[in-house]
Amino acid sequence: MSSNEAIQSAAVETARNYYNSEDADTFYSQVWGGEDIHIGMYVNADEPISVASQRTVITMAERLPQLDANSHILDIGSGYCGAARYLAKTYGASVSALNLSEVENQRANALNVAAGLAEKITVTDGSFEQIPFATASTSEAGFDILWSQDAILHSDKREQVLAEAFRVLKPGGYFVFTDPMQADDCPAGVLQPILDRIHLSSLGSPGFYRSAAEKLGFEVVEFDDQTNQLINHYQRVLEETEKFTPALEQKIDPLYVARMKTGLTYWVEGGRAGHLAWGIFLLRKP
Repeated sequence: MSSNEAIQSAAVETARNYYNSEDADTFYSQVWGGEDIHIGMYVNADEPISVASQRTVITMAERLPQLDANSHILDIGSGYCGAARYLAKTYGASVSALNLSEVENQRANALNVAAGLAEKITVTDGSFEQIPFATASTSEAGFDILWSQDAILHSDKREQVLAEAFRVLKPGGYFVFTDPMQADDCPAGVLQPILDRIHLSSLGSPGFYRSAAEKLGFEVVEFDDQTNQLINHYQRVLEETEKFTPALEQKIDPLYVARMKTGLTYWVEGGRAGHLAWGIFLLRKP
């Protein structure tokens, strides 16, 4: 149990309970591949989800001006630590992985050990609304890079998450992240089926993140709009879920599988209607 549990938001606690469930762990580890359980970047519409998902990690890493064996990275919402393993193996970086799901963290630790990377990656149970690390300085405290993939949406205190990121990032450091968002011109009410499905009252938007980041003092280096990849990804996961439904229903509550397919359909339809957004943000702390 995280020491932050008592003070984290209801939205984060809901997400924690969901990702700790046996059904969710089985679904994400098997359908998504168990390495990177985030939105992928597809070259071909039918390529494996795991390949497209790692392409997102590679693309995000290439956005960072400074990334090497001296880099200390904090991944907030680290899932199964697929990104952390890539960063540690490819660049030799040290990674602190912060994640709310103890079940995911157990699987992540096992995968880190199997990859021979346990000494490079430290996994901590906790919430990014109250990051359990010291405020950054020009000395030893703080991180050179913050990283997050499709996790911040689970907080209903997103400004606080960004503020915590700013607090623990060293001056001159970079924060690279993705998040499923609503479009800046999204009409009110049209995303309610998605919000109900994921137990949220709102989504962020590119404009929201840009404004909130600038108010905190971040420099917004770029936002690479890749909304088409959100559509591609949820469509691809839907196809795989439909393909393997009989096998999944032997391991997962059939109602969970049915609800997942309904939820994935909402995301695809919302994206095609122009109501959603997704891309890579790169921020810099002066």
